[in-house]
Amino acid sequence: MLNFLIRVRQSIALVPLLLVISLLSGCGINNIPTYDEEVKAAWGQVENQYQRRADLVPNLVETVKGFAKQEKDVLIGVVEARAKVAQMQLPKDLLSNPEAFKQFQQNQDALSSSLARLLVVVEKYPELKSDQNFLALQSQLEGTENRISVARRDYIAAVQKYNTELRTIPGRWWAAMFYSDAKVKESFTASEEAKEVPKVKFQ
Repeated sequence: MLNFLIRVRQSIALVPLLLVISLLSGCGINNIPTYDEEVKAAWGQVENQYQRRADLVPNLVETVKGFAKQEKDVLIGVVEARAKVAQMQLPKDLLSNPEAFKQFQQNQDALSSSLARLLVVVEKYPELKSDQNFLALQSQLEGTENRISVARRDYIAAVQKYNTELRTIPGRWWAAMFYSDAKVKESFTASEEAKEVPKVKFQ
C-alpha cells in the first residue's frame, strides 16, 4: 500500500511538468527548428534545380557549337559562367551569410544571362532551331528554368516564415532562450538586369 501511495504522489508531481511542456509546445516553442528544416528542404530543391541546369549546359553548348562555330564569344561566355557556378565553394552558413549568398546569386544570374544570350543567337540559325537534339535540350532547359522559379518561390516563402518567427513574439523569446544559434536567413532578390526598364526601339 505504501508503494502504491508513493507512485501516486510521483505521478501527481509529474502533472505540472507535463502541463508546462504541453503549454510550451502549444506556444510555438518548436516552430523555429520546424521552420528551419522547411528552409533547408526548400533550399535543397533550389540547389537540385540549379544543378540540373548546370548539367544541361555542356550538351547545349556542344550542340550549338556544331552549327554556330562563329558564335565563339557567346559560347565561351556560357562555359565560363557555368564554371563559376561549379567552382564556387559554398560555405556551411551560406543561407545566413549575406556576402556568400549574394555571390551565389550573382553567379547563377550570370549563367542565366549567358544562356539567354545563347538562345537569342540561336534565332539566326534556322537549321539549328530545327535540330532534334537542340529542340530536346531547349525543352529541358525551359522546363528546368520553370522548376528553378518554383523552387526559388518556395524557398522565399519558407525563409519569410522562418525570419518572421525569429523577429516576432513569442518566437523571438524562444530564440533567445533555446535557439541562440538561430540566425535570419538570406533570400533571393531581383537581379540588376531584371530591374532595368526595357528599351523599345522602332526601326
